Amino acid sequence: MRSCAVALSVFLFAGSAAVTLGQSGAQIRVISSGGFRAPLDAVLPDFQKTTGITVTVTAGQSQGDTPNTIANQLRRGVRADVVIMAREGLDGLIADSRIVKGSDVNLAQAPIGVSVRSGATKPDIHTVEAFKKTLLAAKVVTFPGSTTGIYMVTKLFPRLGIADDIAKKTTNTGVVAVARGDADIALQPVSELLHVSGTEFVGPIPAEIQYISVFSAAVVSGSQHVDESKRLLSFLMSDRVLASVKNSGMERVPARSTR
Repeated sequence: MRSCAVALSVFLFAGSAAVTLGQSGAQIRVISSGGFRAPLDAVLPDFQKTTGITVTVTAGQSQGDTPNTIANQLRRGVRADVVIMAREGLDGLIADSRIVKGSDVNLAQAPIGVSVRSGATKPDIHTVEAFKKTLLAAKVVTFPGSTTGIYMVTKLFPRLGIADDIAKKTTNTGVVAVARGDADIALQPVSELLHVSGTEFVGPIPAEIQYISVFSAAVVSGSQHVDESKRLLSFLMSDRVLASVKNSGMERVPARSTR
Protein backbone atom coordinates (compact mmCIF):
# COMPACT_ATOMS: atom_id res chain seq x y z
CA MET A 1 0.00 0.00 0.00
CA ARG A 2 2.83 2.36 0.91
CA SER A 3 4.61 1.76 -2.40
CA CYS A 4 1.34 2.38 -4.26
CA ALA A 5 0.87 5.65 -2.40
CA VAL A 6 4.42 6.72 -3.24
CA ALA A 7 3.92 5.82 -6.90
CA LEU A 8 0.66 7.79 -6.97
CA SER A 9 2.38 10.81 -5.41
CA VAL A 10 5.18 10.68 -7.98
CA PHE A 11 2.62 10.40 -10.80
CA LEU A 12 0.61 13.36 -9.54
CA PHE A 13 3.76 15.46 -9.09
CA ALA A 14 4.97 14.61 -12.59
CA GLY A 15 1.57 15.46 -14.05
CA SER A 16 1.50 18.76 -12.16
CA ALA A 17 4.98 19.62 -13.44
CA ALA A 18 3.97 18.83 -16.99
CA VAL A 19 0.97 21.14 -16.74
CA THR A 20 3.14 23.91 -15.30
CA LEU A 21 5.68 23.55 -18.11
CA GLY A 22 2.96 23.51 -20.76
CA GLN A 23 1.09 26.53 -19.42
CA SER A 24 3.49 29.46 -19.26
CA GLY A 25 0.69 32.01 -19.24
CA ALA A 26 2.72 34.34 -21.45
CA GLN A 27 0.98 36.34 -24.14
CA ILE A 28 2.80 37.44 -27.27
CA ARG A 29 1.63 39.78 -30.00
CA VAL A 30 2.32 39.13 -33.67
CA ILE A 31 1.88 41.52 -36.58
CA SER A 32 1.72 39.52 -39.80
CA SER A 33 1.40 40.43 -43.45
CA GLY A 34 -1.01 38.44 -45.58
CA GLY A 35 1.58 36.25 -47.28
CA PHE A 36 2.17 33.90 -44.34
CA ARG A 37 -1.16 34.38 -42.59
CA ALA A 38 -2.84 31.20 -43.86
CA PRO A 39 -0.25 28.73 -42.52
CA LEU A 40 0.15 30.81 -39.37
CA ASP A 41 -3.55 30.64 -38.53
CA ALA A 42 -3.57 26.91 -39.26
CA VAL A 43 -0.77 26.01 -36.85
CA LEU A 44 -1.21 28.46 -33.99
CA PRO A 45 -3.75 26.31 -32.11
CA ASP A 46 -1.16 23.52 -31.91
CA PHE A 47 1.54 25.91 -30.70
CA GLN A 48 -0.70 27.44 -28.04
CA LYS A 49 -1.92 24.06 -26.83
CA THR A 50 1.56 22.57 -26.46
CA THR A 51 3.26 25.63 -24.95
CA GLY A 52 0.54 27.45 -23.04
CA ILE A 53 1.66 30.64 -24.76
CA THR A 54 -1.22 32.78 -26.01
CA VAL A 55 -0.67 34.41 -29.41
CA THR A 56 -2.59 37.43 -30.65
CA VAL A 57 -2.25 38.20 -34.37
CA THR A 58 -3.02 41.48 -36.11
CA ALA A 59 -2.49 42.50 -39.73
CA GLY A 60 -0.02 44.83 -41.40
CA GLN A 61 1.56 45.43 -44.80
CA SER A 62 5.21 44.59 -45.39
CA GLN A 63 5.95 47.77 -47.33
CA GLY A 64 4.26 50.90 -48.62
CA ASP A 65 3.22 54.36 -47.47
CA THR A 66 -0.03 53.58 -45.67
CA PRO A 67 -0.45 53.85 -41.88
CA ASN A 68 -1.06 50.09 -41.78
CA THR A 69 2.45 49.07 -42.81
CA ILE A 70 4.20 47.13 -40.09
CA ALA A 71 7.01 49.70 -39.94
CA ASN A 72 4.58 52.59 -39.47
CA GLN A 73 2.65 50.67 -36.81
CA LEU A 74 5.83 50.12 -34.81
CA ARG A 75 6.90 53.75 -35.25
CA ARG A 76 3.69 55.01 -33.72
CA GLY A 77 4.02 52.70 -30.74
CA VAL A 78 1.91 49.67 -31.59
CA ARG A 79 3.13 46.88 -29.32
CA ALA A 80 4.44 43.72 -30.91
CA ASP A 81 6.74 40.87 -29.96
CA VAL A 82 7.06 39.24 -33.39
CA VAL A 83 6.67 40.47 -36.95
CA ILE A 84 6.10 38.25 -40.00
CA MET A 85 6.51 39.97 -43.35
CA ALA A 86 8.22 40.09 -46.74
CA ARG A 87 11.99 39.99 -46.44
CA GLU A 88 12.42 43.43 -47.99
CA GLY A 89 10.27 45.02 -45.32
CA LEU A 90 11.99 43.12 -42.53
CA ASP A 91 15.40 44.22 -43.76
CA GLY A 92 14.17 47.79 -43.42
CA LEU A 93 13.21 47.16 -39.79
CA ILE A 94 16.62 45.61 -39.14
CA ALA A 95 18.32 48.69 -40.59
CA ASP A 96 16.08 50.82 -38.36
CA SER A 97 17.23 48.85 -35.27
CA ARG A 98 13.71 47.64 -34.52
CA ILE A 99 14.58 43.93 -34.53
CA VAL A 100 16.44 41.84 -31.94
CA LYS A 101 19.81 41.19 -33.55
CA GLY A 102 20.15 37.72 -35.06
CA SER A 103 16.53 36.72 -34.42
CA ASP A 104 15.36 36.92 -38.06
CA VAL A 105 14.52 33.74 -39.95
CA ASN A 106 13.16 33.00 -43.43
CA LEU A 107 9.95 30.99 -43.05
CA ALA A 108 8.76 30.28 -46.59
CA GLN A 109 8.52 31.62 -50.12
CA ALA A 110 5.76 31.94 -52.70
CA PRO A 111 5.53 32.94 -56.38
CA ILE A 112 3.08 35.48 -57.80
CA GLY A 113 -0.15 33.90 -58.98
CA VAL A 114 -3.40 34.83 -60.70
CA SER A 115 -6.97 34.36 -59.50
CA VAL A 116 -10.35 35.11 -61.06
CA ARG A 117 -13.89 35.06 -59.77
CA SER A 118 -15.50 31.65 -59.29
CA GLY A 119 -17.23 30.56 -62.46
CA ALA A 120 -15.32 32.96 -64.69
CA THR A 121 -13.37 31.65 -67.68
CA LYS A 122 -9.78 31.07 -66.67
CA PRO A 123 -7.52 33.26 -68.80
CA ASP A 124 -4.42 32.10 -70.65
CA ILE A 125 -1.29 33.00 -68.68
CA HIS A 126 1.01 30.23 -69.86
CA THR A 127 3.37 32.52 -71.80
CA VAL A 128 4.56 36.06 -71.25
CA GLU A 129 2.69 37.27 -74.33
CA ALA A 130 -0.52 35.49 -73.30
CA PHE A 131 -0.24 36.92 -69.79
CA LYS A 132 0.28 40.41 -71.23
CA LYS A 133 -2.82 40.08 -73.44
CA THR A 134 -4.83 38.86 -70.45
CA LEU A 135 -3.89 41.93 -68.43
CA LEU A 136 -4.74 44.28 -71.29
CA ALA A 137 -8.10 42.58 -71.83
CA ALA A 138 -9.12 42.82 -68.18
CA LYS A 139 -11.32 45.74 -67.11
CA VAL A 140 -9.88 45.90 -63.59
CA VAL A 141 -6.67 44.35 -62.25
CA THR A 142 -6.06 44.29 -58.51
CA PHE A 143 -2.97 43.62 -56.40
CA PRO A 144 -1.80 44.61 -52.92
CA GLY A 145 0.06 47.88 -52.48
CA SER A 146 2.86 46.15 -50.62
CA THR A 147 6.01 44.31 -51.81
CA THR A 148 4.43 42.40 -54.70
CA GLY A 149 2.61 45.48 -55.92
CA ILE A 150 5.81 47.51 -55.83
CA TYR A 151 7.50 44.90 -58.03
CA MET A 152 4.69 44.95 -60.57
CA VAL A 153 4.41 48.73 -60.78
CA THR A 154 8.12 49.49 -60.87
CA LYS A 155 9.44 46.49 -62.82
CA LEU A 156 6.93 44.04 -64.30
CA PHE A 157 4.48 46.36 -66.06
CA PRO A 158 7.23 48.61 -67.48
CA ARG A 159 9.09 45.52 -68.71
CA LEU A 160 5.94 44.35 -70.51
CA GLY A 161 5.45 47.82 -71.97
CA ILE A 162 1.97 48.19 -70.48
CA ALA A 163 2.60 50.44 -67.47
CA ASP A 164 0.44 53.32 -68.71
CA ASP A 165 -2.42 51.08 -69.84
CA ILE A 166 -2.48 49.12 -66.57
CA ALA A 167 -2.26 52.23 -64.37
CA LYS A 168 -5.69 53.29 -65.61
CA LYS A 169 -7.44 50.18 -64.36
CA THR A 170 -5.74 48.92 -61.19
CA THR A 171 -6.73 48.86 -57.54
CA ASN A 172 -4.79 47.84 -54.43
CA THR A 173 -7.71 46.05 -52.81
CA GLY A 174 -6.42 42.57 -53.55
CA VAL A 175 -8.21 39.28 -54.16
CA VAL A 176 -11.29 40.22 -52.11
CA ALA A 177 -12.16 42.64 -54.93
CA VAL A 178 -12.30 39.69 -57.33
CA ALA A 179 -14.53 37.75 -54.94
CA ARG A 180 -16.92 40.73 -54.82
CA GLY A 181 -16.90 41.14 -58.59
CA ASP A 182 -15.13 44.51 -58.42
CA ALA A 183 -12.06 43.27 -60.32
CA ASP A 184 -11.43 40.67 -63.02
CA ILE A 185 -7.95 39.51 -62.03
CA ALA A 186 -5.94 39.44 -58.80
CA LEU A 187 -2.14 39.26 -58.83
CA GLN A 188 -0.67 38.25 -55.49
CA PRO A 189 1.61 35.71 -53.83
CA VAL A 190 0.01 32.29 -54.29
CA SER A 191 -0.29 31.91 -50.52
CA GLU A 192 -2.74 34.84 -50.49
CA LEU A 193 -4.86 33.43 -53.32
CA LEU A 194 -5.48 29.78 -52.53
CA HIS A 195 -8.64 28.82 -50.66
CA VAL A 196 -10.25 32.28 -50.97
CA SER A 197 -14.02 31.90 -51.13
CA GLY A 198 -15.62 33.21 -54.30
CA THR A 199 -12.43 32.95 -56.37
CA GLU A 200 -10.57 30.37 -58.43
CA PHE A 201 -6.81 30.08 -58.66
CA VAL A 202 -5.54 30.12 -62.25
CA GLY A 203 -1.83 29.49 -61.69
CA PRO A 204 1.53 31.21 -61.30
CA ILE A 205 2.67 33.83 -63.80
CA PRO A 206 5.36 32.75 -66.33
CA ALA A 207 8.77 31.91 -64.92
CA GLU A 208 10.54 34.51 -67.08
CA ILE A 209 8.79 37.36 -65.27
CA GLN A 210 8.18 35.64 -61.94
CA TYR A 211 8.95 37.19 -58.58
CA ILE A 212 9.40 35.00 -55.52
CA SER A 213 8.31 36.59 -52.25
CA VAL A 214 10.24 35.43 -49.19
CA PHE A 215 8.33 35.74 -45.93
CA SER A 216 10.44 36.16 -42.82
CA ALA A 217 9.96 36.64 -39.10
CA ALA A 218 11.85 38.21 -36.22
CA VAL A 219 11.55 39.33 -32.61
CA VAL A 220 10.83 43.02 -32.13
CA SER A 221 13.27 45.10 -30.09
CA GLY A 222 11.82 45.95 -26.69
CA SER A 223 9.72 42.79 -26.47
CA GLN A 224 9.10 41.62 -22.91
CA HIS A 225 8.72 38.04 -24.15
CA VAL A 226 11.86 37.36 -26.15
CA ASP A 227 12.20 33.71 -25.10
CA GLU A 228 8.56 32.92 -25.86
CA SER A 229 8.82 34.75 -29.18
CA LYS A 230 11.87 32.71 -30.15
CA ARG A 231 9.95 29.55 -29.28
CA LEU A 232 7.28 30.62 -31.75
CA LEU A 233 9.88 31.22 -34.47
CA SER A 234 11.46 27.82 -33.84
CA PHE A 235 8.04 26.21 -34.05
CA LEU A 236 7.28 27.96 -37.37
CA MET A 237 10.56 26.62 -38.75
CA SER A 238 9.85 23.05 -37.63
CA ASP A 239 8.57 20.12 -39.68
CA ARG A 240 5.28 20.29 -37.78
CA VAL A 241 4.39 23.36 -39.85
CA LEU A 242 5.56 22.06 -43.23
CA ALA A 243 2.22 20.58 -44.30
CA SER A 244 0.42 23.89 -43.68
CA VAL A 245 3.13 25.77 -45.57
CA LYS A 246 2.70 23.51 -48.61
CA ASN A 247 -1.08 23.64 -48.39
CA SER A 248 -0.81 27.41 -48.75
CA GLY A 249 1.14 27.14 -51.99
CA MET A 250 4.45 27.91 -50.36
CA GLU A 251 7.73 26.11 -49.88
CA ARG A 252 10.67 26.43 -47.55
CA VAL A 253 13.40 28.88 -48.53
CA PRO A 254 16.50 27.05 -49.80
CA ALA A 255 19.29 27.04 -47.23
CA ARG A 256 21.66 28.89 -49.55
CA SER A 257 19.18 31.70 -50.21
CA THR A 258 20.60 35.13 -49.45
CA ARG A 259 17.21 36.81 -49.50
